Order: sequence, then structure tokens, then C-alpha cells
Amino acid sequence: MDRKRNRMLCGGSMMMLLLGHMTTALEVPLDPKVLEGLPQPPTIIHQSPKDYIIDPRENIIIHCEAKGKPHPSFSWTRNGTHFDVDKDSKVTMKPNSGTLIIDISGEKAEAYEGIYQCIARNEHGSAVSNNIFIRQSRSPLWSKEKNEPITVQRGMSLVLQCRPPAGLPPPIIFWMDNYFQRLPQNSRVSQALNGDLYFSNVLIDDTRNDYICYARFPHTQTIQQKQPITVNVLDIEAMNHTVLASFLNGSDFWGDSPSGERAPSFMHPPGTHSTSMVLKGDTLELECIADGLPTPDISWSKVNGELPSGRFSFHSFQKTLKITEVTDTDGGDYRCLAKNRLGSNHHVITVVVKAAPFWISSPQNLILAPKETGMLTCRVDGNPRPKVAWSVNGVPIENSPKDPSRKIEDDVIILSDVPTGSSAVYQCNASNEYGYLLANAFVSILAEPPRVLTPPNHVYSVITNSRALLDCASFGSPLPKITWFKDSQSILDGDSYIIHKNGTLEINVAQPLNSGKYTCTVSNNLGNKENHVYLEVKEPTRILKQPEYKVVQRNSIAVFECKVKHDPTLLPTMIWLKDNGELPDDVRFEVGSDSLTIRDVTEDDEGTYTCIRNTTLDQDSASAALTVVQQPDMPTDLELTDQRERSVQLTWTTGDENNSPIKLFLIQYEDSLHEPGIWVNMTEVSGTSTTAHLELSPYVYYSFRVLALNEVGLSEPSTPSRQYRTNPSQPDMNPSNVEAIGTSPDSMTITWKELTGLESNGPGLQYKVSWRQKDVDQDWNSLTLANISQYVVTGTDTFVPYEVTVQAINDYGSGPRPEVVLGYSGEDSPNVAPENIQVSVQNGTEAEVRWEAVPPSTVRGRLKGYKVSYWKLRSLHKQEPEPEKPQVLIFSSNDTEGHLSNLHPYSQYSLNIRAFNGKGDGPTSTDQHFVTPEGVPGPPANFKVRNLDLDSLVVEWAPPLKDNGHLTGYLLKYQPINATDELGPLKELLLFANETSITLDNLKYSTRYKFYLNAMTVKGSGPTITEEAVTVMDEAMTNKQVDIATQGWFIGLMCAIALLILVLLIVCFIKRNKGGKYPVKEKEDAHQDPEIQPMKEDDGTFGEYSDTEDHKPLKGSRTPSNGTVKKDDSDDSLVDYGEGGDGQFNEDGSFIGQYSGKKEKDTAEGNESSEAPSPVNAMNSFV
Repeated sequence: MDRKRNRMLCGGSMMMLLLGHMTTALEVPLDPKVLEGLPQPPTIIHQSPKDYIIDPRENIIIHCEAKGKPHPSFSWTRNGTHFDVDKDSKVTMKPNSGTLIIDISGEKAEAYEGIYQCIARNEHGSAVSNNIFIRQSRSPLWSKEKNEPITVQRGMSLVLQCRPPAGLPPPIIFWMDNYFQRLPQNSRVSQALNGDLYFSNVLIDDTRNDYICYARFPHTQTIQQKQPITVNVLDIEAMNHTVLASFLNGSDFWGDSPSGERAPSFMHPPGTHSTSMVLKGDTLELECIADGLPTPDISWSKVNGELPSGRFSFHSFQKTLKITEVTDTDGGDYRCLAKNRLGSNHHVITVVVKAAPFWISSPQNLILAPKETGMLTCRVDGNPRPKVAWSVNGVPIENSPKDPSRKIEDDVIILSDVPTGSSAVYQCNASNEYGYLLANAFVSILAEPPRVLTPPNHVYSVITNSRALLDCASFGSPLPKITWFKDSQSILDGDSYIIHKNGTLEINVAQPLNSGKYTCTVSNNLGNKENHVYLEVKEPTRILKQPEYKVVQRNSIAVFECKVKHDPTLLPTMIWLKDNGELPDDVRFEVGSDSLTIRDVTEDDEGTYTCIRNTTLDQDSASAALTVVQQPDMPTDLELTDQRERSVQLTWTTGDENNSPIKLFLIQYEDSLHEPGIWVNMTEVSGTSTTAHLELSPYVYYSFRVLALNEVGLSEPSTPSRQYRTNPSQPDMNPSNVEAIGTSPDSMTITWKELTGLESNGPGLQYKVSWRQKDVDQDWNSLTLANISQYVVTGTDTFVPYEVTVQAINDYGSGPRPEVVLGYSGEDSPNVAPENIQVSVQNGTEAEVRWEAVPPSTVRGRLKGYKVSYWKLRSLHKQEPEPEKPQVLIFSSNDTEGHLSNLHPYSQYSLNIRAFNGKGDGPTSTDQHFVTPEGVPGPPANFKVRNLDLDSLVVEWAPPLKDNGHLTGYLLKYQPINATDELGPLKELLLFANETSITLDNLKYSTRYKFYLNAMTVKGSGPTITEEAVTVMDEAMTNKQVDIATQGWFIGLMCAIALLILVLLIVCFIKRNKGGKYPVKEKEDAHQDPEIQPMKEDDGTFGEYSDTEDHKPLKGSRTPSNGTVKKDDSDDSLVDYGEGGDGQFNEDGSFIGQYSGKKEKDTAEGNESSEAPSPVNAMNSFV
């Protein structure tokens, strides 16, 4: 029973949700393929509005469209009776439609006014349209009337009535003059809602004869005009009776009271209270117009409440309150308050809210299976409460045939245990005095097995963490039950999954593990169906490297990067936006795969750039701003203020910073008097300042300009200021860098740096030069010079101190007292050499020298130091080709001793000393001689080691280039170096001084040796030189042999030789077995296998075949590196068979020399190298 009740309550709406196609037309939401085989009662899908105002100049078209299965037929009623379309030749009905077309050409439209209703029917029921009220639009003419002039006293109120003709729909009213210009309106003069023109008080300026009311009728687009109204405004207090009588003759006079100021009173609505009714959902308009002088101000409030937020507004200068979408709560009292300085007045309007019928729950189409239960609900409300009437197939239900399965309970029809073939269309009509509602709802009795409408094997793709919706649209009657499976596992409605009533499976937060195959199963008592869909959960698209804020200079390049990570199965596209719009169509903008490059940036390129990376499923975006900077604009509007003798105030206006703050202003000046055209930096001020106090110099024609500096650079210079001239004055300073320098023994040159034109302070610049000898009682010598920077004083004593001054003077006076500078007259060379020179030899390479300083009186200048010259005369050991050039050491004026280094041992030297000053060198002292002792010799020359033989080396050298004394001999040391670079025992040899080579025998072959050699004198050994050598052939030959051994021809030759030896061995073996019983043969017969012969107990040898030499390797054989022969190696050799050596064959073929006792010298003796024999040696073993 509960199940039936649920079906009854929501069967229709549930079916609509399952089909996923809910519409306002109450259609059965099935695709065309499903509809082909299903019956459906009619459904009205389009109709004309209830109140249909027509244009009498056009044909009347009354719409009525419906659908159903089979397609419905149509009929009409007019004013409640059947309207026979076929009998009226002016009326036609569109094919397969109920739409009427009425041709009113030659007819009056009034003939077809009335209430029309369309009926659409098929074998399953009938649906009806609303009552369509057809009325013709009307725009009647204004009635004939004569408007008398209106005369009104200044300050009084006035109403100009419009009273337009009644039209359908009502006209739109506005006031204009004869020139079709709207009359101005304000808080004093305004148009009311009914079209009348209200004056709260009139002015003399309101006098005019063309107050014209116009009415525009929107349907016919016509405008009607009222006769003009004339208004005369009089100032009665300023007129005499005769003039007043002439004005009042034949005109209406408004106002019978004084025109003075007065408190407000209401012109509309009159009184203190009124009532207004409004329908729910409509717009409420309340109006209050007051007179008064001065003009009152209007304000609104709601009594016991607030005005509805967001739905109210004021119009017509606060005189009208408008409230949209009225609700029940908008009912109540509203107070309008009129107020001026003389008082206030109020009016209360009571608003009553009524309501035409409106839906709470309209009836919905029902699709029921036989024997099922359903319910139609028609719940409405209104004020007053609407009356509900039911119809079935357009016939009032009380007049329709009785149906035992149908039960009516006021606004509900309950259908229970419905039989097959009981399909019908039910109408619900709810009405009150303000309107009606009509709704059609069909009941279709169907028995259909379930169908899945979602396409099979559909693939849904979503992004991780987003919502996934898997559709399972189905149809069936009874309503199918929907079940979901994932990978054959049943899915229950829970936290992870939500199964909606329409069958849609929702995964609120999809994860990669949710990917896979899903199966939707629909079933009812007539069968079941299933459908498979697939879900793919993709990785989200994310921008890994976002574009960054850029500050670039004009004409440079800006690059925004936008690197993205995305699902590999999705192909992202990139869109760049500028300020949320498209990029400019400019070749300077280059869009790369993951970047945006802007070349030659301009100021217009500034803005916010957004990178959007889209896939078919999602997107990600990131933005960054671009700021273009450049040098600031030049300052402007330079002005000079606070002008004084030595200063001036400079002000300016800052130019555009161009997105880079100004750091400082640079002020430059031009002196057009002294250096025209040259701008000089004067001072700098902070970038936040626009003024500078400038200190000036006299006698300058100044022009100033300002430059602004930011991070990018300097602006263009401003336009120069006007010229500012300063008056002349005496100099403020004297020349700088004054010096007195002696240039010759009897003169002195005085030099100075001249003043610039800016520093001269006036015309006639000259220099007063003064000098006198220091510490001598004498007057100053002076003279005045111009345009010069030096003066030479002659006739001075040698190197005498002088006091010197240089003072600037001009036509306006002298500069400050000059500073005294000390200088000297010219120098002369010293005239005495140093004396008492002593040389102390320290060793063979160093010596000390001492001397007495020259007397100061003999220096004749400023002593700069002493020059010590020394040179080698000869070597005491061998003859020198020529003496060395002298070496000079310079010592300071305070030194009286010095150190001589890098001397040659065992040599004779000479030296002298002289003093020198700024003029030059003095006389040299007498030459002093000294001898250096012997020293250790230098290294031997041309040291080398030659490879003489496998076990000997030759060591050669030459005497040292610097023997530094008598050579007493040489010390030679050497030691072997093994394979791991470890040094062996060291051997020493003392050699005579006349030896230059030595041969070292009995060395180990194939061994590297290191040699050390020193030369010696009585003072000891000199520096050691080293050399290394090897007692085998050089490495180049070894490499060459290895290279030959790897050649193909050599390998082939070795194989051929090995094959030849094998053949010879076989031949020899055969011959040996065929021979007679010679001694060797007998021995061989007695000992068939030497390897199994018993060994002698005393020495372990094989019987009579062994002696002490039998185990030595044969000549030419390969011997292991340890010098032993392996026991399992054969002792046979080609030598034993007569090939080489002294062995010979006898006449009977036996080997005579096998036991002759003659042995070859062991060639392997002393061959202790662990190196493997070369291929060449291997080849020699076969020869």
C-alpha cells in the first residue's frame, strides 16, 4: 500500500527525472526513436497570450500548437460556442496545427473580437488552451475643446490637466512645446502618473502659450495632441487695477489668497489618507504631489516597517515611490512627508495587496502502468482564495462519464488501479476576480518493458578530484528500478557514490582508482536491460612555472613563461590574454609552445597578461603584469624666484616618471658670457623635490636647465630658464696650485693655475706675483701679470729657499690675502764624492759596502741618494772573454751602507760610489777592488745515458758551465727501479775531475736505472742532476714488434710453420719406429713411456736417460720465466733429431750425438726478466 501511495505522489515527476528531460511544456521526455511506438495524449506546446491586443491594420494570428501520438486534431470555440472555421472564408487554419489566420482586409477587426479557446484531441484525450481574449487596439482622437487662457498669481500652485482619450492599451503621456521640445521638469514642476502637469508654485517665467499634452499609442505608433494651453503668471502686488482688469478679461484666474510663502499642502492625493490596491507580483507606484512656497521636499517611509531592500526606487524628483515584484509583506501604510522651511505635512496611503491565482503545485503528466495508482495535484493560492474546477478532455468533470478508478478530493484527483485504455487529459482551472490559471495534465496508461536511453559504451572523462556523473537515462512502465555495478561489484548509495532518482551515478570526488567499467541495469516486471559505460579519471592540468611580473625598458624584449603539467592523454592548448582581451594583432607578439615574447616593447604593451592552458576537460591560468619603464619626461615650467645678489631659487614641474621613480634632479647652468654653449653640472637634488636654492658667482650670465634621473637613465634636458645676470665683484679666491721650482742653478720658475671666467668675478682679471728670499731681511719683489700662469725669476743663488705669493685682482678690487708658498731656486750637481769606502766580502756571492755621507754644503741641492756601481773584472779560474758591464744600485740619501748580491764566486770585482741630486750625479769615488772566494760548482752539462748492451750503460756529461772554483771531481750515484717504481740499492762512484764518461757493466737487463750526478770543488758538491735509462731495446722497437705480431700475414706464417713442424714430427716418429735395434732403439724399447719410468731414489731422475744437464732447456726452446721446465713437457727437440746443434745421424739412422755429453751453453742464463718473450723470440725458437 505504501508503495502504491509513493507511486501515486511522485510517479509522474519521477519518470521525468529518470528520462532527464524536464520541460515547462509537460512533454513526455523521450527521444524520437522511443516515441515512435508509444501513444501520447495531446499536449499544448504553444498558444497566444490570454489578453491579446491586435493591430487593426494587420491580419489576426491566434496561435495554438500541440503534440501527441497520434498527432492531434484541432477545433476552436468563440465566446463559449463552437467556432466553425470552415464556414468563414476569412479564417484559415494552418496544416497540422491549430493556429488560426484571420484575414481582415475589407473587414473590420471589431467583428472578430471575443474570447477564443483551442481544443487539441486524439484518441487518448483532449487538451484545451487558455481563454484568449482578442481585442483591437484603439487610438481615438482628442475631443474638440477650447482651452481658455489660465491666469495665476505668482507663487500659487497650478494643475494643467491632460485628460487623454481612452485607448487600448492606455497611451503614454508627455508634455512638449510648439517646437516639439520636452518641457523642463524639476521638484517644482512635474508630471503626475495620470499625465497632468503639476506646479507646486508658479514663477513669472512659467508664462507661455504652448503647454501641449501629447499621447502616444504604442500599438498603432500614433501620437495625438491636445490643444495648447496658455498660462499667464501675474505679480498682482506690482500691478494697478486697470492693468489687472485687462489681464483678467476673458481668462480663468487661479488663486484668491496672497502669494506669499506658505507651508506645504497636498495637491494629490488630497487630504491626509488614501488607499491603493496592487496585485501580488506587479509593480506598486505611490504618488504624492504637494504645493508650497518655497517648493517642498518629499520623503517616504513605511509605517511600522522598512521599505523593501533592493526593490524600491524614487522617481519624479522623489514624488513617486516605486516597489517592484510586490509581495504580501508590502501591504500596509506608507507615509509621504512634504516639508519646507515654514513647516511640514504628511499623507498616509494604505496599500492593500491582492493576488490573482498563482501556482503552488501545478498538475504534472502521469505515465502509469495498468493497475498502478497515481495522483494529480492542483494546488493554487490567491487573494481572494481561488476556486478550483476540474475538467477531463475539456468537459467539466461533473459532466463527464463516471470513472470508478477516479476520486476527486478538492484540488487532488486520485487514480487507483487504473485500467488499460483509460488515458485522458485533465484540466485544472483556478480563478478569482483578478484572473485565472488553466493547466493540462495527461494521464497515459502504458505497459512497456525497460529501455536504456544512454548510448552504450560511452566513455566519461573527468579530472581528478572533480565530480563525475555517469548517466543511465531509461524508460519503462512500470517505472524501472536502476542498479549500478563497477567491475561486477554492486554499488550502494553512500559516501563515495550517490545514485540520483533519474538513475545518474555521481562520484563526488573522482580519483584514479575510480577509473574503470561501470554497468547500469534497469528492470521492471516486464523485463530488464543493462548498459556499459567507462570512466577515465585524468590528471589535472597545472601550470608549474607561472609568468612573473616584468619591468622592462621601452624597445627591449619581455618574455613570459608558462610551463604546464597535464595528463599525457590530453593535448593542452595555450591562450594568452592581455587585460582579459585578445592579444594585439601585432607581429611583435610571438606565442611559443610555453612562452609569450614581446619584442620592441612600447608603452601600450603595459597591462596584465594571462596564460590559459586548456584541455577538453579543464584549464589552469596564471597572470602577471608588465610594466614598461623608460627615462622620465623632461621637467617643465622652470621659474626663478627669490632673486638675490649671490643666490636664486629655481622651481620646476616634474614630468611623467614613466613607471620608474625619479631618483634625483640634475641642475646644469650655461655661462653665456664666458663659455657660451657649454652646460656645466651645478648641483643635484632629491627626486621628491621640485625646487633648489642655487649659490651664484658674480659677473656670470646664467641660464639653467634641469634633467631627471631614474633607474633607466637621464631625461632630455628641460627648456632653459630665462637668463639671470649677476653683478661684478672683487675676486673671492686666488689662483691655486702655486709652486716655486728651480729650473737652473741661477733661476726659479713660479707657476699657478689660473682662475676661470666664472671665478674671475669681474672684468680686468690680473695676477700679482710676489717673492723674497726666506730668512733674509729684504722687501718683497712684485709684478702684475695677465693671461699667464707662470713667471721665471732670474739671478738667484743656487738652491736657496724663497717665499712666493700669487694674488688675483680685477677692476673691482683684489682677492683675499694670498697664502705664502715655500720654494727653492735651481740646483747644481754635487761637487764631492763619498769617502772612506770599505768592502766586506761575506761569501762567494755576497758582500757589504760602507761609505761616509757627503757634507750637505757640497750637495748644492736636495740630496736624493747614492749610486753604487760594481762590475766583475775577471774570473780567477779561467780566462773571461771580456769584462762584465757595471751594475748600479741606488740607495737613499740616509743610507751609508749597502748589500751586494748575486756575485760570481772566485772572481775579482771593482766598485765606486757617487752622490746625486735633482740636477744630476756628483763625482765618483776612487775604484775599490775585492775578490770573492770559491763556491760550489754548477750542475754538469749535457748529462745523458746511452744503452750500450743488454747489461751495460754509458753515462756521459760535460763540465759545469759555472765551475765557481777548481773542480775536484764528480760524484755519480745510481740505483735500479722495479716495475712498481720502487727504488733499489744505491751505488756511488767518485770520479776524477777530468772524466766526462763512464761505462757501467754487469747491470740487469730489461731494467730501468736512475742516475744522480754532482760536480765538486773544495767548497762541496754542486746541485744534482738526474737521468733515467733502461738496459733493453727502446720502447719504440717493442711497440713495433707487437704491432708486427698482430698482422694477419705474420699469424698466417706462424700457422704454416707450426703445421710444417707437426708434419716433421710425424715423419720423424714414423722413421724412428721403423729403425733397427741401435743403442738408442734398445733404450727406447726398454723404456716405452718415460713418464711411467721409476725414478732414481737419490736424484729423482729417469734411469740412465738423466744426468744433471738433462733438465736444462735445449738451445732455441722456450723456457718458463722461473727458469724451470715443466715435468709434463717433452724433452724431445729438433736438435735431438739432427736439426741444428752438433747432433748427427749414423749410417743406420740412429742418433749418435744424443748422449755425446756435449752441451750448448744455456742461453737463458741471466735472463731473469718476468716479461713474456716477444713474437719475434717465439719465431726464433722455431728456426
